[in-house]
Amino acid sequence: MELRRAAREALCTPDPAAKAAAATAAYEACRAGAELDATAALPALPAGPGRPPRPQLVDPAQLPRRSPFTTQGRAALLHAVAHIEFNAINLALDAVWRFAGLPADFYRDWLRVAAEEALHFTLLQQHLGTLGHAYGDFDAHDGLWAMAERTQADVLARMALVPRTLEARGLDATPPMQQRLRKAGDLRAVQILDVILRDEVGHVAIGNHWYRWLCDRQGLEPVATYARLASQYRAPRLRGPFNLPARQAAGFTDDELAALGTDGDAAGPAAHG
Repeated sequence: MELRRAAREALCTPDPAAKAAAATAAYEACRAGAELDATAALPALPAGPGRPPRPQLVDPAQLPRRSPFTTQGRAALLHAVAHIEFNAINLALDAVWRFAGLPADFYRDWLRVAAEEALHFTLLQQHLGTLGHAYGDFDAHDGLWAMAERTQADVLARMALVPRTLEARGLDATPPMQQRLRKAGDLRAVQILDVILRDEVGHVAIGNHWYRWLCDRQGLEPVATYARLASQYRAPRLRGPFNLPARQAAGFTDDELAALGTDGDAAGPAAHG
């Protein structure tokens, strides 16, 4: 199957394990040289991405705080991360099928991201099983996909506000989460988050690359354009502490980091390793 159509089919798949497998298969087909039609205008989704009937999606304010120091609390915390990774599969697949007319490397990059997010989800799902739980056992929210819907008509806004804004928050949040999980004695969860953090630096770097490529193509200045898009699409205001080493590794410039501000200490690997 042509790669953008394969991405759309995987996106519409409701079963999480089947979606992860389809995303991985699409990337393997990409690596094997499968057909890619960058110009095709594909039909709109009949209704959102495919997802299972659970978890129930609620307002973020309704979600309880999750302590890692009980088995139930640790499972709820890791379920929240699994939900982010499930949505991240959808976001990467959506970028592949939705936005036509871009260089072939754009589609190859986001298919790789989809496959890596599928691996992250699978690792977390397996670990949840050792805690007596599965994906869907706890409520979740839909903030990531809500931003995808807002930016569905503007690839520049999508690159600005999903990978390099919402997903980049994982760079900041992961080391402190690892510190708490390490104190709770869940070293396997810490190892899984090591894999996720390593890969997410690359995913945010891909978002940065294509954001700047699109700005260059349109003759736009990246920092000022980001501020305009964040206001236009109602992006959340980012608050520190920020993982500055990871953000630098992901390609944020000094000007972009300065625009963030640096409230509190950077949550870098040295501080939380």
